[in-house]
Amino acid sequence: MIDPQEEHQNEDLFEHHHIIADPKQAILRVDKFLMDRLPNVTRTKIQSGIKDGFVKVNGELVKPNYKVHPGDSIHIYLSEPPRDEDVVPEDIPLNIVYEDKYLLIVNKPAGMVVHPAYQNWSGTLVNALAFHFQNLPEMEGNEGRPGLVHRIDKDTSGLLVIAKTEAAMTGLARQFFDHSIERTYYALVWGEPEPSKGTIDVFVGRSLKDRRVTTAFPEGDFGKNAVTHYETIKQLRYVTLLKCNLETGRTHQIRAHMKYIGHPLFNDATYGGDTILKGTVFTKYKQFVHNCFKMIPRQALHAKTLGFIHPISKEPMRFDSELPEDFTQVLEKWENYVNHYDEEQ
Repeated sequence: MIDPQEEHQNEDLFEHHHIIADPKQAILRVDKFLMDRLPNVTRTKIQSGIKDGFVKVNGELVKPNYKVHPGDSIHIYLSEPPRDEDVVPEDIPLNIVYEDKYLLIVNKPAGMVVHPAYQNWSGTLVNALAFHFQNLPEMEGNEGRPGLVHRIDKDTSGLLVIAKTEAAMTGLARQFFDHSIERTYYALVWGEPEPSKGTIDVFVGRSLKDRRVTTAFPEGDFGKNAVTHYETIKQLRYVTLLKCNLETGRTHQIRAHMKYIGHPLFNDATYGGDTILKGTVFTKYKQFVHNCFKMIPRQALHAKTLGFIHPISKEPMRFDSELPEDFTQVLEKWENYVNHYDEEQ
């Protein structure tokens, strides 16, 4: 009943190829064309990739019998191959905010990948866990990721719970499956959501146009149900600090939901928040925003609070974390901007 992919589907991609067909290219089926251009990839894998939506020609999904023409722009995303190697332990410091015999709470910095994947086989949280702890359990279907019950994005900072025993993993996984875990995030978003407090109850899933991105499906015809409760903490003229509580935990849920309601996360490059979406046209303001982008070179999202029932003692557990320095600095910069703006009026 417990689906380890429910909360953290592995949507990492192995390889991205971009091929422009030669101006003198003979008209050829796309699968055969790719066989010639990708000699280390089997025809079966190429055909499966086309059918699964990992191949686009001129920005559009195609069928295996599509004929490649001169000048066609072809993007190919090949899914990650199996990797036989065990996780390599690495002596990477961990910010452990709580630990007992059964579990620990880690405050992950922005920029740290949670588990090994293509282009990030080392330097991850899992590599660090393998060094500091021996014989961490692995969830069925989630092999190679010892201790993990859930995850947060590379450039999202904040709290994660790690299981140290099989019993703890089972108990925690059950709570994630039942959506009974308390997870509160702080997010800085563009604009001012209306109403200032509300619930976003909209299906999300991998985009049909770009499978690296999560998108909203308001008709509920694709994806899975996703529920985010949000509340305004502070309005800073052109941006707003929100508190977001997750009822479900889909991949990129907050980021996709905020884009859906027209308020992308500040400096979220994947979801359009890395451009100036609100404010004036003055050069001075544009420079101010770009300085803010440099100050927090990632999406402004922090997993602040984590609450659950201890899987062994059955005692309620709740952990809170401070906002990281880059987040607090950009908030102070916006607060100073607002105060200065008001003084000039």
